[in-house]
Amino acid sequence: MGVIETFQLNGKIALVTGARRGIGKAMAIALAEAGADIIGVSKQLDSDNSTIEQEITALGRKFWGYQCDLSQRKELYNLIEQTKTNCPPIDILVNNAGTIKREKATTHPDNYWDETVEVNLTAPFILSREIGKTMVERGNGKIIFTASLLTFQGGINVP
Repeated sequence: MGVIETFQLNGKIALVTGARRGIGKAMAIALAEAGADIIGVSKQLDSDNSTIEQEITALGRKFWGYQCDLSQRKELYNLIEQTKTNCPPIDILVNNAGTIKREKATTHPDNYWDETVEVNLTAPFILSREIGKTMVERGNGKIIFTASLLTFQGGINVP
């Protein structure tokens, strides 16, 4: 028995932030390969048929795509309401989206800092709190946080 068979997620719904590329895309595909249907969230969606959507549906899984700038709380709360209305209850939340603004620490503008904190800390907290409520009510759910290796890189241009 392989890894995928050991960790079957048939019938589960996974929301993945930053799902259009990189780690988020890989996570969404891996979860779909294990049987989960995917709610993919990205700041930008492709204007044509999204590659991630094509890859997920080619695996026989359902895909719901949402565009959301996680640095904007109004968009974040709108995303939460849309998924509650249009999607089955979320079983797995993958807080993957992240951002960094490269600028010297001595000249790093407040708005760069604010966006970084909103995307990397505040949005995952709000998503976990709000989606976690329904997980607690149902008595089941998983919340996953990811980070890239950039987490370990400091320097004058990465405050």
